[in-house]
Amino acid sequence: MPVLRPLLAFLLFLLAFMTTAVAQSALPSNDEIRKILVDRIDRDRQSVGIVVGIIEPGARRIISYGALAKDDRRSVDADTVFEIGSITKVFTSLILADMVQRGEVALTDPIAKYLPREVRVPERNGRQITLEDLSTYTAGLPRLPNNLRPADPANPYADYSVDQLYQFLSNYTLPRDIGSQFEYSNLGGGLLGHVLARRAGMDYEALVHSRILVPLKMSDTTIRLAPAMRARLAVAYDGSLNPAENWDLPTLAGAGALRSTVNDMLAFLAANLGYADSPLNPAMAAMLKERRPAGLALGDARMEVGLAWMITTRKDAQIVWHNGGTGGYRSIIAFDSRRRVGVVVLSNAGTPAGVDDIAMHLLDPAVPLIQPPKQHTQIPVDPKIPGRRT
Repeated sequence: MPVLRPLLAFLLFLLAFMTTAVAQSALPSNDEIRKILVDRIDRDRQSVGIVVGIIEPGARRIISYGALAKDDRRSVDADTVFEIGSITKVFTSLILADMVQRGEVALTDPIAKYLPREVRVPERNGRQITLEDLSTYTAGLPRLPNNLRPADPANPYADYSVDQLYQFLSNYTLPRDIGSQFEYSNLGGGLLGHVLARRAGMDYEALVHSRILVPLKMSDTTIRLAPAMRARLAVAYDGSLNPAENWDLPTLAGAGALRSTVNDMLAFLAANLGYADSPLNPAMAAMLKERRPAGLALGDARMEVGLAWMITTRKDAQIVWHNGGTGGYRSIIAFDSRRRVGVVVLSNAGTPAGVDDIAMHLLDPAVPLIQPPKQHTQIPVDPKIPGRRT
């Protein structure tokens, strides 16, 4: 069953980052980046269109290559719309942090406080699941609910209902103590968005719009696409570059429903790096202060989880990141909070190579670019050749 982009595939790049020293030089040139994109699309056949956005002291850059679709040769650019998948979880947790700043909720609030009384939220050893547990992927919930059985596997979350979500919670037994272990969970991210929307008295999309998009002037980030944005949507392709369906997440929207552009994501990066003042600055800072172990340590380096953000830290660098993926898109947002540089990469293909390595390589050239498996071409063999078995 398709799932939102897993984090485990990223660990090879993290290990490379954790064992090398970050170069304190400028990020690669536009020409160097463009060559990476050309190779990824033309040589490796791992996407149809990729857009890279970079923010660094005093400058923003956009480098793109490829097209909106195989049969639509319009070039992708900073205003091309992509599904950003699990990067949505960062927006969900930013809403949480903002609600805490406003005194509307507390991180330690049990989620049962904001759900209907008839929903029996699982507990363990007298401990209840809190808002912070969901945000840090430590609630003890699985990646997906076991009653997710999509009518259309190509759009797997589209028919998952609120009633099904409540039924799952009411019947699930936690396998371990709450807060004891990191386990990435699309269910948890979606549930957090649902709980916060109930607390705010509006649907998730309206909540994101009012609390984040309006303050940051992000006019091209949304769930439901107006005709003008739909005309700029990059067509989705699966891992074999066949057309894929766009994904809908009506109940678990907080896990991965947002669509956006590189221009809008650079505005989001600018605020997180302190280049733009907004009422969200305290909440953004708070997202990096609340941390729990994420199960990976090597020498003086460690990986932790903040409120949704993954944080890889060592003596000379701290990389904050989250990636995402749906059936036909791959995405990553990452920044070095000490050097105050950041990268966002969006692609319209759900291929194995993805774009995680591109972002990390741009932040640290010592992190290698992956080499996708070579395409094997079947060569017909003449049955008359001596020695051929039949």
